[in-house]
Amino acid sequence: MYNVIYADPPWEQKGGRKLSGYKMDGDKQLWVPVDNKSLDLPYPTMSIDEIAAIPVKSIVAKDAHLFMWVTNKYLLESKAVIKAWGFKYVTCITWKKKKMGGGLGGMVRGTSEFLLFCRRGNLKATGIIPESVIEAKRPYVNGYPCHSKKPEVFAELIEQVSPGKRLEMFARNQRAGWDVFGNQVENSITFLTAPAPDTR
Repeated sequence: MYNVIYADPPWEQKGGRKLSGYKMDGDKQLWVPVDNKSLDLPYPTMSIDEIAAIPVKSIVAKDAHLFMWVTNKYLLESKAVIKAWGFKYVTCITWKKKKMGGGLGGMVRGTSEFLLFCRRGNLKATGIIPESVIEAKRPYVNGYPCHSKKPEVFAELIEQVSPGKRLEMFARNQRAGWDVFGNQVENSITFLTAPAPDTR
């Protein structure tokens, strides 16, 4: 049974505009769009009901922490997933993205994401308690931002504050000391139903 779940669900939404590249304006990274049409995300997404139906509740200890990423669009709806997985919402950490000139969204450019902290039972936090806003660069591959990938600082933070057996869901790589589940890694557990392979 797991004491710590770290999840980055593939929420169902549109991506940004098609770009011809990026340019820097001072310390800001600006998009160079080809047009204003929103694109589909480059990986399969899941509905709230599909995410909530993953039987996480059956693999967590009675005392456990959940750290779950959510986009601005699903901030309120994510409560259904938290409840279905057997947790209660406590607080969140906001990731302020460095050097972002654009972001997902129409009326407001989404240059932040939220890491929700939820609790089940009474697992005590350890180490240094983090601040509620963390500024970090987006992970890059070959000079371009890696879509949806989160900075390693957040997994390291979880290791500092949440003791016990850990599972990363929707993982992109193996992580020392963690079990992983996702369609880009060799799964540590097999009974969950993974979404179709993606290119994230």
